[in-house]
Amino acid sequence: MGFARACSVALVGVEGVVVEVQADLEPGVAAFTLVGLPDKSLVESRDRVRAAVVNSGAEWPQKKLTVGLSPASVPKGGSGFDLAVACAVLGAAERIDPSRIADLVLIGELGLDGRVRPVRGVLPAVLAAAEAGYRQVVVPERTAGEASLVPGISVLGVRSLRQLIAVLADEPVPDEEPVEEGRPDAMLAGLLVPGAGLGAGPAAEQADAPDLADVAGQHRARTGLEVAAAGGHHLLLSGPPGAGKTMLAERLPAVLPPLSRRQSLEVTAVHSVAGILPPGEPLVRRAPYCAPHHSATMQSLVGGGNGLPRPGAVSLAHRGVLFLDEAPEFSGKALDALRQPLESGHVVIARSAGVVRLPARFLMVLAANPCPCGRHTLHGAGCECPAAVIRRYQARLSGPLLDRVDLRIEVEPVSRSDLLGGAGGGSRGESTAVVAARVQEARARAATRLEGTPWTVNSEVPGHELRTRWGPAPGALAAAERDVERGLLTARGLDRVLRVAWTVADLAGRDRPEAQDVALALELRTGIARGIPAQIGAAL
Repeated sequence: MGFARACSVALVGVEGVVVEVQADLEPGVAAFTLVGLPDKSLVESRDRVRAAVVNSGAEWPQKKLTVGLSPASVPKGGSGFDLAVACAVLGAAERIDPSRIADLVLIGELGLDGRVRPVRGVLPAVLAAAEAGYRQVVVPERTAGEASLVPGISVLGVRSLRQLIAVLADEPVPDEEPVEEGRPDAMLAGLLVPGAGLGAGPAAEQADAPDLADVAGQHRARTGLEVAAAGGHHLLLSGPPGAGKTMLAERLPAVLPPLSRRQSLEVTAVHSVAGILPPGEPLVRRAPYCAPHHSATMQSLVGGGNGLPRPGAVSLAHRGVLFLDEAPEFSGKALDALRQPLESGHVVIARSAGVVRLPARFLMVLAANPCPCGRHTLHGAGCECPAAVIRRYQARLSGPLLDRVDLRIEVEPVSRSDLLGGAGGGSRGESTAVVAARVQEARARAATRLEGTPWTVNSEVPGHELRTRWGPAPGALAAAERDVERGLLTARGLDRVLRVAWTVADLAGRDRPEAQDVALALELRTGIARGIPAQIGAAL
Protein backbone atom coordinates (compact mmCIF):
# COMPACT_ATOMS: atom_id res chain seq x y z
CA MET A 1 0.00 0.00 0.00
CA GLY A 2 1.26 3.50 -0.90
CA PHE A 3 0.11 6.96 0.04
CA ALA A 4 1.20 10.46 -0.99
CA ARG A 5 -0.22 13.94 -1.04
CA ALA A 6 0.35 17.18 -2.90
CA CYS A 7 -1.46 20.51 -2.97
CA SER A 8 -3.27 22.57 -5.55
CA VAL A 9 -5.74 25.49 -5.47
CA ALA A 10 -9.46 25.68 -6.23
CA LEU A 11 -10.72 29.08 -7.38
CA VAL A 12 -14.05 30.44 -6.15
CA GLY A 13 -14.51 33.57 -8.20
CA VAL A 14 -11.17 35.37 -7.83
CA GLU A 15 -10.41 33.89 -4.41
CA GLY A 16 -8.51 30.64 -3.95
CA VAL A 17 -8.79 27.73 -1.53
CA VAL A 18 -5.83 25.40 -1.05
CA VAL A 19 -6.83 21.81 -1.81
CA GLU A 20 -4.93 18.75 -0.63
CA VAL A 21 -4.68 16.09 -3.34
CA GLN A 22 -4.29 12.65 -1.72
CA ALA A 23 -3.46 9.46 -3.61
CA ASP A 24 -3.87 5.98 -2.11
CA LEU A 25 -2.76 2.70 -3.72
CA GLU A 26 -4.13 -0.63 -2.50
CA PRO A 27 -3.97 -4.20 -3.85
CA GLY A 28 -6.90 -5.08 -6.04
CA VAL A 29 -8.32 -4.73 -9.51
CA ALA A 30 -6.74 -1.81 -11.34
CA ALA A 31 -9.11 1.16 -11.13
CA PHE A 32 -8.90 4.95 -10.81
CA THR A 33 -11.45 6.66 -8.56
CA LEU A 34 -11.56 10.44 -8.14
CA VAL A 35 -13.55 11.85 -5.19
CA GLY A 36 -13.98 15.27 -3.57
CA LEU A 37 -16.76 17.10 -5.46
CA PRO A 38 -15.05 17.36 -8.88
CA ASP A 39 -16.82 18.77 -11.93
CA LYS A 40 -16.89 17.20 -15.40
CA SER A 41 -13.59 18.70 -16.59
CA LEU A 42 -11.86 17.49 -13.42
CA VAL A 43 -13.32 13.97 -13.70
CA GLU A 44 -11.78 13.77 -17.18
CA SER A 45 -8.36 14.37 -15.65
CA ARG A 46 -8.18 10.63 -14.91
CA ASP A 47 -7.59 9.87 -18.59
CA ARG A 48 -5.32 12.88 -19.15
CA VAL A 49 -3.12 12.04 -16.16
CA ARG A 50 -2.81 8.34 -17.05
CA ALA A 51 -1.75 9.10 -20.63
CA ALA A 52 0.63 11.87 -19.53
CA VAL A 53 2.37 9.65 -16.96
CA VAL A 54 2.84 6.80 -19.44
CA ASN A 55 4.06 9.09 -22.24
CA SER A 56 6.52 10.71 -19.82
CA GLY A 57 8.32 7.40 -19.35
CA ALA A 58 6.91 6.50 -15.94
CA GLU A 59 5.05 3.31 -15.10
CA TRP A 60 1.35 3.56 -14.28
CA PRO A 61 0.55 1.57 -11.10
CA GLN A 62 -1.66 -1.44 -11.79
CA LYS A 63 -3.50 -1.30 -8.47
CA LYS A 64 -6.65 0.13 -7.00
CA LEU A 65 -6.05 3.89 -7.04
CA THR A 66 -8.14 6.41 -5.13
CA VAL A 67 -7.48 10.15 -5.43
CA GLY A 68 -9.25 12.42 -2.96
CA LEU A 69 -9.54 16.18 -3.08
CA SER A 70 -9.84 17.73 0.37
CA PRO A 71 -11.78 19.61 1.67
CA ALA A 72 -14.53 17.70 -0.07
CA SER A 73 -17.13 20.40 0.61
CA VAL A 74 -15.47 22.93 -1.74
CA PRO A 75 -16.57 22.69 -5.40
CA LYS A 76 -13.60 21.99 -7.66
CA GLY A 77 -13.41 22.45 -11.39
CA GLY A 78 -11.06 22.95 -14.28
CA SER A 79 -7.97 21.18 -15.47
CA GLY A 80 -5.50 22.94 -13.17
CA PHE A 81 -5.41 19.96 -10.77
CA ASP A 82 -3.81 17.61 -13.33
CA LEU A 83 -0.23 18.26 -12.27
CA ALA A 84 -0.97 17.75 -8.57
CA VAL A 85 -2.91 14.54 -9.25
CA ALA A 86 -0.08 13.13 -11.38
CA CYS A 87 2.57 13.89 -8.73
CA ALA A 88 0.44 12.44 -5.93
CA VAL A 89 -0.02 9.22 -7.92
CA LEU A 90 3.71 9.00 -8.69
CA GLY A 91 4.49 9.64 -5.02
CA ALA A 92 2.16 6.86 -3.92
CA ALA A 93 3.85 4.57 -6.48
CA GLU A 94 7.25 5.63 -5.04
CA ARG A 95 8.48 6.91 -8.40
CA ILE A 96 9.24 10.15 -6.58
CA ASP A 97 9.80 10.79 -2.87
CA PRO A 98 6.41 11.60 -1.25
CA SER A 99 8.08 14.01 1.19
CA ARG A 100 9.27 16.18 -1.74
CA ILE A 101 5.72 17.00 -2.78
CA ALA A 102 3.88 17.08 0.56
CA ASP A 103 4.20 20.88 0.91
CA LEU A 104 4.39 21.69 -2.79
CA VAL A 105 1.58 23.55 -4.58
CA LEU A 106 1.20 22.35 -8.17
CA ILE A 107 -0.96 24.09 -10.77
CA GLY A 108 -1.24 23.11 -14.42
CA GLU A 109 -3.03 21.06 -17.05
CA LEU A 110 -1.44 18.00 -18.60
CA GLY A 111 -1.54 17.15 -22.26
CA LEU A 112 -1.68 13.52 -23.30
CA ASP A 113 1.98 13.72 -24.30
CA GLY A 114 2.99 14.96 -20.86
CA ARG A 115 3.40 18.63 -21.69
CA VAL A 116 2.25 21.07 -19.00
CA ARG A 117 -0.27 23.50 -20.39
CA PRO A 118 -1.05 26.90 -18.84
CA VAL A 119 -4.36 27.53 -17.11
CA ARG A 120 -6.29 30.62 -16.14
CA GLY A 121 -6.19 32.12 -12.65
CA VAL A 122 -2.57 31.36 -11.75
CA LEU A 123 -2.04 34.68 -9.94
CA PRO A 124 -5.02 34.42 -7.54
CA ALA A 125 -4.17 30.75 -6.99
CA VAL A 126 -0.58 31.56 -5.99
CA LEU A 127 -1.81 34.44 -3.81
CA ALA A 128 -4.08 31.99 -1.97
CA ALA A 129 -1.18 29.57 -1.52
CA ALA A 130 1.02 32.34 -0.12
CA GLU A 131 -1.69 33.42 2.33
CA ALA A 132 -2.02 29.80 3.49
CA GLY A 133 1.71 29.69 4.31
CA TYR A 134 3.08 27.78 1.31
CA ARG A 135 6.38 28.97 -0.14
CA GLN A 136 6.97 26.74 -3.19
CA VAL A 137 4.77 26.44 -6.26
CA VAL A 138 5.11 24.65 -9.57
CA VAL A 139 3.34 26.19 -12.56
CA PRO A 140 3.50 25.91 -16.35
CA GLU A 141 6.51 27.69 -17.78
CA ARG A 142 4.28 30.13 -19.68
CA THR A 143 2.73 31.43 -16.45
CA ALA A 144 5.89 31.54 -14.32
CA GLY A 145 6.11 35.32 -14.75
CA GLU A 146 2.55 35.73 -13.53
CA ALA A 147 3.19 33.54 -10.47
CA SER A 148 6.42 35.43 -9.69
CA LEU A 149 4.40 38.59 -9.04
CA VAL A 150 3.61 37.21 -5.58
CA PRO A 151 6.40 38.14 -3.15
CA GLY A 152 7.98 35.51 -0.94
CA ILE A 153 7.13 32.59 -3.25
CA SER A 154 9.65 30.30 -4.94
CA VAL A 155 8.31 29.54 -8.43
CA LEU A 156 9.34 26.63 -10.63
CA GLY A 157 8.12 26.80 -14.22
CA VAL A 158 8.11 23.48 -16.10
CA ARG A 159 7.40 22.56 -19.70
CA SER A 160 6.55 18.90 -19.17
CA LEU A 161 5.86 16.26 -16.56
CA ARG A 162 9.14 14.59 -17.55
CA GLN A 163 11.06 17.66 -16.43
CA LEU A 164 9.19 17.84 -13.12
CA ILE A 165 9.79 14.15 -12.36
CA ALA A 166 13.52 14.66 -13.03
CA VAL A 167 13.68 17.69 -10.72
CA LEU A 168 11.85 15.91 -7.89
CA ALA A 169 13.90 12.72 -8.31
CA ASP A 170 17.25 14.58 -8.53
CA GLU A 171 17.86 13.27 -12.04
CA PRO A 172 19.24 15.11 -15.09
CA VAL A 173 16.54 17.42 -16.44
CA PRO A 174 15.75 16.56 -20.08
CA ASP A 175 15.58 19.30 -22.68
CA GLU A 176 12.27 19.86 -24.44
CA GLU A 177 12.17 20.63 -28.11
CA PRO A 178 11.47 24.36 -28.61
CA VAL A 179 8.68 25.53 -30.85
CA GLU A 180 9.90 26.16 -34.39
CA GLU A 181 10.18 29.82 -35.31
CA GLY A 182 7.10 31.00 -37.14
CA ARG A 183 5.03 28.02 -36.03
CA PRO A 184 1.97 28.67 -33.84
CA ASP A 185 2.48 27.76 -30.20
CA ALA A 186 -0.53 25.74 -29.02
CA MET A 187 0.46 26.34 -25.39
CA LEU A 188 -0.67 29.97 -25.65
CA ALA A 189 -4.27 28.79 -26.00
CA GLY A 190 -4.49 28.28 -22.25
CA LEU A 191 -3.64 31.91 -21.52
CA LEU A 192 -5.98 33.88 -23.74
CA VAL A 193 -9.60 32.91 -24.32
CA PRO A 194 -11.05 34.68 -27.38
CA GLY A 195 -14.31 36.48 -26.77
CA ALA A 196 -14.13 36.23 -22.98
CA GLY A 197 -13.42 39.86 -22.27
CA LEU A 198 -16.47 41.77 -23.54
CA GLY A 199 -14.21 44.31 -25.20
CA ALA A 200 -11.99 44.54 -22.13
CA GLY A 201 -8.31 45.20 -22.06
CA PRO A 202 -5.63 47.61 -20.89
CA ALA A 203 -6.27 49.98 -23.79
CA ALA A 204 -4.33 52.76 -22.17
CA GLU A 205 -1.08 50.76 -22.51
CA GLN A 206 -1.21 50.69 -26.29
CA ALA A 207 1.44 52.75 -28.04
CA ASP A 208 -1.18 54.20 -30.39
CA ALA A 209 -3.70 55.02 -27.64
CA PRO A 210 -6.07 57.81 -28.76
CA ASP A 211 -5.22 61.32 -27.57
CA LEU A 212 -7.58 63.89 -26.08
CA ALA A 213 -6.14 66.46 -28.46
CA ASP A 214 -8.04 64.67 -31.26
CA VAL A 215 -11.37 65.80 -29.76
CA ALA A 216 -12.53 69.01 -31.45
CA GLY A 217 -14.28 71.54 -29.23
CA GLN A 218 -16.46 70.00 -26.49
CA HIS A 219 -14.96 72.12 -23.71
CA ARG A 220 -17.70 71.31 -21.21
CA ALA A 221 -17.47 67.58 -21.93
CA ARG A 222 -13.68 67.69 -21.57
CA THR A 223 -14.16 69.41 -18.21
CA GLY A 224 -16.52 66.64 -17.09
CA LEU A 225 -14.06 63.99 -18.28
CA GLU A 226 -11.22 65.54 -16.29
CA VAL A 227 -13.31 65.89 -13.14
CA ALA A 228 -14.49 62.28 -13.50
CA ALA A 229 -10.91 61.03 -13.78
CA ALA A 230 -9.63 63.12 -10.88
CA GLY A 231 -12.32 62.08 -8.41
CA GLY A 232 -13.53 58.73 -9.74
CA HIS A 233 -17.00 60.12 -10.50
CA HIS A 234 -19.47 58.36 -12.80
CA LEU A 235 -20.35 60.24 -15.98
CA LEU A 236 -23.33 60.48 -18.36
CA LEU A 237 -22.74 61.91 -21.84
CA SER A 238 -25.96 62.80 -23.61
CA GLY A 239 -26.13 64.21 -27.10
CA PRO A 240 -26.83 63.57 -30.80
CA PRO A 241 -24.91 60.97 -32.82
CA GLY A 242 -21.53 62.11 -34.08
CA ALA A 243 -20.96 64.69 -31.33
CA GLY A 244 -17.99 62.82 -29.87
CA LYS A 245 -19.36 60.85 -26.90
CA THR A 246 -17.53 57.63 -27.78
CA MET A 247 -14.32 59.53 -28.62
CA LEU A 248 -14.31 61.07 -25.17
CA ALA A 249 -14.98 57.79 -23.37
CA GLU A 250 -12.24 55.94 -25.26
CA ARG A 251 -9.70 58.55 -24.13
CA LEU A 252 -10.61 58.40 -20.46
CA PRO A 253 -8.45 55.36 -19.46
CA ALA A 254 -5.27 57.13 -20.57
CA VAL A 255 -6.15 60.13 -18.37
CA LEU A 256 -6.41 57.94 -15.25
CA PRO A 257 -3.23 57.57 -13.15
CA PRO A 258 -1.21 54.34 -13.37
CA LEU A 259 -2.37 51.60 -11.03
CA SER A 260 -0.59 51.10 -7.73
CA ARG A 261 1.09 47.76 -7.05
CA ARG A 262 -1.86 46.51 -5.03
CA GLN A 263 -4.38 47.67 -7.63
CA SER A 264 -2.33 46.05 -10.41
CA LEU A 265 -2.43 42.70 -8.61
CA GLU A 266 -6.21 43.01 -8.13
CA VAL A 267 -6.80 43.75 -11.82
CA THR A 268 -4.34 41.11 -13.00
CA ALA A 269 -6.03 38.47 -10.83
CA VAL A 270 -9.46 39.22 -12.35
CA HIS A 271 -8.10 39.23 -15.90
CA SER A 272 -6.23 35.99 -15.27
CA VAL A 273 -9.38 34.23 -14.08
CA ALA A 274 -11.32 35.60 -17.07
CA GLY A 275 -8.67 34.45 -19.53
CA ILE A 276 -7.93 37.86 -21.05
CA LEU A 277 -4.47 38.43 -19.62
CA PRO A 278 -2.15 39.03 -22.62
CA PRO A 279 0.65 36.43 -22.92
CA GLY A 280 4.03 37.88 -21.99
CA GLU A 281 2.47 40.74 -19.98
CA PRO A 282 1.75 39.25 -16.56
CA LEU A 283 1.06 42.54 -14.76
CA VAL A 284 -1.62 45.06 -15.78
CA ARG A 285 -0.27 48.51 -14.94
CA ARG A 286 -2.82 50.77 -16.61
CA ALA A 287 -6.54 51.17 -16.04
CA PRO A 288 -8.58 48.58 -17.99
CA TYR A 289 -11.34 49.57 -20.39
CA CYS A 290 -14.45 47.46 -20.91
CA ALA A 291 -17.15 48.37 -23.44
CA PRO A 292 -19.83 45.65 -23.74
CA HIS A 293 -22.41 45.77 -26.54
CA HIS A 294 -25.89 46.98 -25.62
CA SER A 295 -27.24 43.45 -26.20
CA ALA A 296 -25.24 42.18 -23.19
CA THR A 297 -27.26 40.19 -20.65
CA MET A 298 -27.37 40.87 -16.93
CA GLN A 299 -25.15 37.84 -16.30
CA SER A 300 -22.50 39.10 -18.70
CA LEU A 301 -22.48 42.49 -16.99
CA VAL A 302 -22.38 41.52 -13.32
CA GLY A 303 -21.08 37.94 -13.66
CA GLY A 304 -22.61 34.52 -14.01
CA GLY A 305 -22.45 31.28 -15.94
CA ASN A 306 -22.92 27.60 -15.23
CA GLY A 307 -21.75 26.44 -11.82
CA LEU A 308 -19.78 29.04 -9.90
CA PRO A 309 -20.16 32.52 -11.44
CA ARG A 310 -17.41 33.97 -13.61
CA PRO A 311 -16.37 37.66 -13.67
CA GLY A 312 -18.63 39.94 -15.69
CA ALA A 313 -18.00 43.31 -17.29
CA VAL A 314 -18.15 45.19 -13.98
CA SER A 315 -15.29 43.05 -12.64
CA LEU A 316 -13.28 43.20 -15.86
CA ALA A 317 -13.47 47.00 -15.54
CA HIS A 318 -12.27 46.92 -11.91
CA ARG A 319 -10.02 49.95 -11.25
CA GLY A 320 -10.75 51.12 -14.77
CA VAL A 321 -13.55 52.33 -17.04
CA LEU A 322 -16.87 50.63 -17.87
CA PHE A 323 -18.31 52.31 -20.96
CA LEU A 324 -21.95 51.63 -21.84
CA ASP A 325 -22.56 53.10 -25.28
CA GLU A 326 -26.21 53.49 -26.30
CA ALA A 327 -27.07 53.03 -22.62
CA PRO A 328 -30.89 53.26 -23.06
CA GLU A 329 -30.71 50.24 -25.38
CA PHE A 330 -29.44 48.00 -22.56
CA SER A 331 -31.91 45.82 -20.69
CA GLY A 332 -33.52 47.65 -17.78
CA LYS A 333 -32.78 44.72 -15.45
CA ALA A 334 -29.14 44.70 -16.54
CA LEU A 335 -28.75 48.42 -15.87
CA ASP A 336 -30.44 48.27 -12.48
CA ALA A 337 -28.16 45.38 -11.51
CA LEU A 338 -25.30 47.89 -11.62
CA ARG A 339 -26.67 49.80 -8.64
CA GLN A 340 -25.11 47.51 -6.02
CA PRO A 341 -21.53 47.56 -7.39
CA LEU A 342 -21.76 51.32 -8.01
CA GLU A 343 -22.32 51.83 -4.30
CA SER A 344 -20.24 49.08 -2.70
CA GLY A 345 -17.36 48.51 -5.13
CA HIS A 346 -18.03 44.78 -5.34
CA VAL A 347 -20.74 42.44 -6.57
CA VAL A 348 -22.12 39.44 -4.67
CA ILE A 349 -23.58 36.71 -6.88
CA ALA A 350 -25.58 33.85 -5.36
CA ARG A 351 -26.02 30.64 -7.37
CA SER A 352 -26.92 27.08 -6.43
CA ALA A 353 -23.24 26.14 -6.55
CA GLY A 354 -22.26 28.85 -4.08
CA VAL A 355 -21.95 32.57 -3.36
CA VAL A 356 -19.13 34.52 -4.98
CA ARG A 357 -17.89 38.02 -4.16
CA LEU A 358 -16.14 39.74 -7.07
CA PRO A 359 -14.37 43.13 -7.05
CA ALA A 360 -16.13 45.82 -9.08
CA ARG A 361 -14.85 49.30 -8.28
CA PHE A 362 -14.99 51.01 -11.66
CA LEU A 363 -15.65 54.39 -13.23
CA MET A 364 -18.85 54.15 -15.28
CA VAL A 365 -19.43 56.23 -18.40
CA LEU A 366 -22.90 56.18 -19.98
CA ALA A 367 -23.53 57.51 -23.49
CA ALA A 368 -27.08 58.18 -24.64
CA ASN A 369 -28.92 59.82 -27.50
CA PRO A 370 -31.72 62.27 -26.63
CA CYS A 371 -34.30 60.19 -28.54
CA PRO A 372 -34.45 57.07 -30.72
CA CYS A 373 -33.48 58.99 -33.86
CA GLY A 374 -30.95 61.12 -31.99
CA ARG A 375 -32.02 64.48 -33.47
CA HIS A 376 -34.34 65.72 -30.72
CA THR A 377 -31.98 68.42 -29.43
CA LEU A 378 -30.90 69.62 -32.88
CA HIS A 379 -32.66 72.69 -34.23
CA GLY A 380 -34.16 72.10 -37.64
CA ALA A 381 -32.91 68.51 -37.81
CA GLY A 382 -36.37 67.06 -38.42
CA CYS A 383 -36.90 64.84 -35.35
CA GLU A 384 -40.24 63.07 -35.81
CA CYS A 385 -40.24 61.08 -32.57
CA PRO A 386 -43.54 61.56 -30.66
CA ALA A 387 -43.24 63.08 -27.20
CA ALA A 388 -44.43 59.86 -25.56
CA VAL A 389 -41.73 57.86 -27.39
CA ILE A 390 -39.06 60.31 -26.27
CA ARG A 391 -40.21 60.09 -22.66
CA ARG A 392 -40.21 56.29 -22.72
CA TYR A 393 -36.77 56.24 -24.33
CA GLN A 394 -35.25 58.58 -21.74
CA ALA A 395 -36.99 56.72 -18.89
CA ARG A 396 -35.03 53.56 -19.72
CA LEU A 397 -32.27 55.02 -17.54
CA SER A 398 -34.00 54.72 -14.18
CA GLY A 399 -33.96 57.45 -11.56
CA PRO A 400 -32.10 55.34 -8.95
CA LEU A 401 -29.36 54.61 -11.49
CA LEU A 402 -29.01 58.23 -12.59
CA ASP A 403 -28.96 59.37 -8.97
CA ARG A 404 -25.68 57.48 -8.65
CA VAL A 405 -24.16 59.33 -11.61
CA ASP A 406 -22.29 62.41 -10.39
CA LEU A 407 -21.75 64.18 -13.72
CA ARG A 408 -24.33 64.64 -16.48
CA ILE A 409 -22.96 66.41 -19.53
CA GLU A 410 -24.96 67.57 -22.55
CA VAL A 411 -22.66 67.03 -25.53
CA GLU A 412 -23.48 69.59 -28.21
CA PRO A 413 -22.71 69.13 -31.92
CA VAL A 414 -19.24 70.30 -32.87
CA SER A 415 -19.16 73.71 -34.55
CA ARG A 416 -17.58 74.19 -37.95
CA SER A 417 -14.80 76.39 -36.57
CA ASP A 418 -13.86 73.82 -33.89
CA LEU A 419 -13.94 70.96 -36.36
CA LEU A 420 -12.05 72.51 -39.28
CA GLY A 421 -9.66 74.76 -37.35
CA GLY A 422 -7.11 76.83 -39.21
CA ALA A 423 -8.73 79.80 -40.83
CA GLY A 424 -12.01 78.89 -39.18
CA GLY A 425 -10.60 79.85 -35.79
CA GLY A 426 -10.47 76.34 -34.31
CA SER A 427 -7.84 75.43 -31.74
CA ARG A 428 -6.27 72.15 -30.72
CA GLY A 429 -7.33 71.03 -27.23
CA GLU A 430 -5.00 69.92 -24.47
CA SER A 431 -3.30 66.58 -24.97
CA THR A 432 -3.86 63.52 -22.82
CA ALA A 433 -0.45 63.97 -21.17
CA VAL A 434 -1.27 67.50 -19.97
CA VAL A 435 -4.67 66.52 -18.58
CA ALA A 436 -3.32 63.31 -17.02
CA ALA A 437 -0.63 65.28 -15.17
CA ARG A 438 -3.28 67.62 -13.74
CA VAL A 439 -5.43 64.64 -12.73
CA GLN A 440 -2.50 62.94 -11.01
CA GLU A 441 -1.74 66.09 -8.99
CA ALA A 442 -5.40 66.34 -7.92
CA ARG A 443 -5.45 62.70 -6.85
CA ALA A 444 -2.25 63.22 -4.88
CA ARG A 445 -3.90 66.09 -2.97
CA ALA A 446 -6.92 63.93 -2.22
CA ALA A 447 -4.73 60.99 -1.14
CA THR A 448 -2.83 63.25 1.28
CA ARG A 449 -6.09 64.51 2.78
CA LEU A 450 -7.57 61.01 3.03
CA GLU A 451 -4.43 59.39 4.44
CA GLY A 452 -5.27 57.03 7.28
CA THR A 453 -8.83 56.44 6.03
CA PRO A 454 -10.21 53.54 3.96
CA TRP A 455 -10.87 55.91 1.02
CA THR A 456 -8.51 56.95 -1.76
CA VAL A 457 -10.61 59.20 -4.05
CA ASN A 458 -13.33 61.74 -3.39
CA SER A 459 -16.13 59.64 -4.88
CA GLU A 460 -15.66 57.03 -2.13
CA VAL A 461 -15.96 59.39 0.85
CA PRO A 462 -19.33 59.19 2.69
CA GLY A 463 -21.38 62.35 2.70
CA HIS A 464 -21.44 62.53 6.49
CA GLU A 465 -17.64 62.76 6.56
CA LEU A 466 -17.65 65.52 3.94
CA ARG A 467 -20.22 67.57 5.85
CA THR A 468 -18.57 67.23 9.26
CA ARG A 469 -14.89 66.36 8.92
CA TRP A 470 -14.02 68.08 5.65
CA GLY A 471 -16.55 70.86 5.31
CA PRO A 472 -16.54 73.46 2.50
CA ALA A 473 -15.97 77.18 2.94
CA PRO A 474 -18.71 79.07 4.84
CA GLY A 475 -21.68 79.78 2.58
CA ALA A 476 -20.30 77.66 -0.28
CA LEU A 477 -23.31 75.30 -0.20
CA ALA A 478 -25.98 78.01 -0.42
CA ALA A 479 -26.84 77.26 -4.06
CA ALA A 480 -26.92 73.51 -3.45
CA GLU A 481 -29.19 73.95 -0.44
CA ARG A 482 -31.65 75.94 -2.56
CA ASP A 483 -31.69 73.14 -5.15
CA VAL A 484 -32.51 70.63 -2.40
CA GLU A 485 -35.43 72.78 -1.24
CA ARG A 486 -36.73 73.07 -4.81
CA GLY A 487 -36.52 69.30 -5.33
CA LEU A 488 -33.73 69.45 -7.92
CA LEU A 489 -31.39 67.46 -5.67
CA THR A 490 -31.93 64.46 -3.39
CA ALA A 491 -29.99 63.91 -0.18
CA ARG A 492 -27.72 61.52 -2.05
CA GLY A 493 -27.42 64.10 -4.82
CA LEU A 494 -26.26 66.76 -2.35
CA ASP A 495 -23.54 64.44 -1.06
CA ARG A 496 -22.40 63.75 -4.59
CA VAL A 497 -22.31 67.44 -5.45
CA LEU A 498 -20.07 67.99 -2.43
CA ARG A 499 -17.78 65.18 -3.56
CA VAL A 500 -17.48 66.71 -7.03
CA ALA A 501 -16.85 70.14 -5.48
CA TRP A 502 -13.92 68.66 -3.55
CA THR A 503 -12.53 67.24 -6.81
CA VAL A 504 -12.86 70.63 -8.52
CA ALA A 505 -11.07 72.24 -5.58
CA ASP A 506 -8.28 69.64 -5.80
CA LEU A 507 -7.84 70.36 -9.50
CA ALA A 508 -7.62 74.08 -8.71
CA GLY A 509 -5.19 73.55 -5.83
CA ARG A 510 -7.54 74.96 -3.19
CA ASP A 511 -7.62 73.75 0.42
CA ARG A 512 -11.41 73.38 0.48
CA PRO A 513 -14.35 73.93 -1.88
CA GLU A 514 -15.59 77.47 -2.38
CA ALA A 515 -18.83 78.76 -3.86
CA GLN A 516 -17.50 78.61 -7.45
CA ASP A 517 -16.44 74.97 -6.98
CA VAL A 518 -19.91 74.04 -5.74
CA ALA A 519 -21.48 76.00 -8.62
CA LEU A 520 -19.45 74.06 -11.19
CA ALA A 521 -20.32 70.78 -9.44
CA LEU A 522 -24.01 71.70 -9.57
CA GLU A 523 -23.83 72.57 -13.23
CA LEU A 524 -22.05 69.34 -14.09
CA ARG A 525 -24.72 67.35 -12.23
CA THR A 526 -27.96 69.17 -13.04
CA GLY A 527 -27.09 70.63 -16.44
CA ILE A 528 -28.46 74.02 -15.36
CA ALA A 529 -26.12 76.88 -16.32
CA ARG A 530 -24.55 78.64 -13.33
CA GLY A 531 -22.45 81.18 -15.21
CA ILE A 532 -19.28 79.09 -15.00
CA PRO A 533 -16.83 79.16 -17.98
CA ALA A 534 -16.88 76.04 -20.14
CA GLN A 535 -13.13 75.37 -20.15
CA ILE A 536 -11.78 73.99 -16.92
CA GLY A 537 -8.70 76.19 -16.99
CA ALA A 538 -10.89 79.29 -16.98
CA ALA A 539 -13.35 77.80 -14.50
CA LEU A 540 -10.70 76.95 -11.97
